Amino acid sequence: MPNIVISDPADPRINVFQGLRDHTLRQKRERPGGDMAGVFICEGDIPVGRAIDAGYDLESILIDGARTKPLPSYVDSSVTVYAAEPQVVSKITGYTEHRGCIACFVRRPVDDIDDLDLDMAKTLLILEGINNPTNMGVILRCGAGLGVDAVVLDRTCSDPLYRRSVRVSMGEALRTPYARVEDFEIAMAKLRSYGFEIWALTPADDAEDISQMKRPPSGKVAVMLGTEGAGLTESAIRIADRTIKIPMSGEVDSINVGAAGAIALYALSNI
Repeated sequence: MPNIVISDPADPRINVFQGLRDHTLRQKRERPGGDMAGVFICEGDIPVGRAIDAGYDLESILIDGARTKPLPSYVDSSVTVYAAEPQVVSKITGYTEHRGCIACFVRRPVDDIDDLDLDMAKTLLILEGINNPTNMGVILRCGAGLGVDAVVLDRTCSDPLYRRSVRVSMGEALRTPYARVEDFEIAMAKLRSYGFEIWALTPADDAEDISQMKRPPSGKVAVMLGTEGAGLTESAIRIADRTIKIPMSGEVDSINVGAAGAIALYALSNI
């Protein structure tokens, strides 16, 4: 179908794309259970393509009206395409241009831990309190590239489908299976029943050097990461089977959780 030209940033036809820079409006649209729940926003040709590959239904797409590059082949005739004039793009994104396109996808129900393929999985990430969307995106991208089969989130973690998380992960957040759990202890008991040994990443002095670790006889390991700054809670560390650390030099006691997760997963992939 032909593009629908949008010249007014307040045009109700693009209501779902509005408020991308406003935290309150974004929460209404993106937070599961919110007033505008049921969709999420994805930005950029590559992430949008990966969302399609992951099986999400594309509802509509907003492009820069000055775009000359053909739309990717995954945008078929059933998808509504809005062509935004420059002032519309600037109002919505805060920039005079954006990353090719902004797309609206239909959400799927969030998996429960029982929905994950724990029989076949060998490496999991367990995230506690990761509430920064940028860190979430980094972690999910690293996990996808370093052998993580699935991710388990506690109830305080941010939504992996937030626009920034999806953008930072280059769409890998959309292709990585994840489940959200309410009770950490019950969830960890479930993982143990499938043979997983739980390793908590912490800078604590008495933690074991990750470079010296060996996978358990089952070959199954779940690495637990905590929020930036405070790290894992004491209760989470108590749940873990082992505590591991990345040795630091100088007076630095820890590094960004996304970087730490990448190092830990790389080390794990080599043992």
